[in-house]
Amino acid sequence: MLDHLEDINKAFESKARLGIMSVLTVNDEADFNTLKDWLNLTDGNLASHTRALENIGYIVAEKKFEGRKPKTSYSATTQGKKAFQAHLQALESFIKSNL
Repeated sequence: MLDHLEDINKAFESKARLGIMSVLTVNDEADFNTLKDWLNLTDGNLASHTRALENIGYIVAEKKFEGRKPKTSYSATTQGKKAFQAHLQALESFIKSNL
């Protein structure tokens, strides 16, 4: 049983980071406000979790302007998608080992 826990990725232990990666894995990108609304997070909470995922190379941010308003969009990197898939597989294996 503990063998399955070895593949759990600590970067995704947070509910917020799990949510961010879930959204970005099934969508090409999502902007800051969309993520904030969908995941019911505060600005600061979302910013700190996206920054952490950026720092380890799992997501990238693109900053641009729409009119005069800044807009930040995020997308999952190939490395991030692979890490997230491996994490989900480890969770599934752990669950199945306990049935």
